[in-house]
Amino acid sequence: MKSHPSGPARNPIGSHVPVAGGLHSVGLSYARDLGAETVQVFVANPRGWATPAGNPLQDEAFRAACAEASIPAYVHAPYLINFGSHTPATVERSVESLRHSLRRGREIGALGVVVHTGSATGGRERAVALGQVRENVLPLLDELTRDDDPYLLLEPTAGQGASLCSLVEDLGPYFEQLDAHPKLGVCLDTCHVFAAGHDLAGPGGAHRALDELAATVGAGRLKLIHANDSKDVVGAHKDRHANIGAGHIGEDPFRDLMTHPETAGVPLVIETPGGKEGHAADVERLKKLRDG
Repeated sequence: MKSHPSGPARNPIGSHVPVAGGLHSVGLSYARDLGAETVQVFVANPRGWATPAGNPLQDEAFRAACAEASIPAYVHAPYLINFGSHTPATVERSVESLRHSLRRGREIGALGVVVHTGSATGGRERAVALGQVRENVLPLLDELTRDDDPYLLLEPTAGQGASLCSLVEDLGPYFEQLDAHPKLGVCLDTCHVFAAGHDLAGPGGAHRALDELAATVGAGRLKLIHANDSKDVVGAHKDRHANIGAGHIGEDPFRDLMTHPETAGVPLVIETPGGKEGHAADVERLKKLRDG
C-alpha cells in the first residue's frame, strides 16, 4: 500500500476489500498485499438491513493509515437499498441504511458512499419512482453539511428489470430530481455501463461514454470508477464481472478511460472474481495500463 513513486498517481488503483474481523486490521492488510492505492469497504452486511455501530479503535486506525499513505477510501452501501420500491417498508429501511452508510463513511474518513440507483418495482411508472427518490434522498443530501462528510455517489446499474438508471443519459433525470446537489457525484461501473449498452470496447467507446457523462451531469461529477470487465456482450443487461482483459471489454478501454479529462484524479476500484490472487493480478494489470 505505497504511494506512487513520483507523487500521487493520476488514477489511484485499488480494490474492494473484505473487512470482517476489522476494518483496519483485516481490510488494510488485504489492501497492502494487493499493492492497492485506494480501497472500498462495506460498513454493514451488503445483503441485509442491519446498521452496526462500528469499532471506534478500528475506525481511527483505518482513517489514520489511509491519511498517512494518501489512500482514498470509499464505502459501498448495501444492495437492498431501493428508493424506487413500491413497498413503503423498503423505502423506509433504505433511508435508514443509506443514512447509516453516510455517517459511517464520515467516521472512517471515506470520500464517497456508493449507492445503486434502484428500480421502479411493482409495475409503476418511472416518474413516480423518481419522485420517491427526490422525496427520500434529497433530505439525506441536505444532512451532509460538514466538511468531512462524504459525497453520495450514484452507481447506474446494468439495466436489469425496471432500472431507474443504467445508460449514462438516465443520470440526467436522476440528477434533476436531486437538484444537482453539490454533494452528489457518480460512480461509473464499467461492466454495468457496457451491459446497459455503451460499447466501451468499440473504437473511441470509452471516451464517448465519458463525453456523454460530462454533457449529462456536468464536468467534475465523476468521483469513482468500478473497473470490472464483463463476462457478457455489450447490451446484455447482465451484471457479471470478469477479470480485467478476460471479458468482452478487454484491456484497451481501461487504458483509454485513464486518458480522458473527466477521469483526472479519479480512483479505479476493482470488484472482480478470483480472490486475493485475482485481485492482485487485476490491480497490477491496471497499473501497467496506466503507467505504460
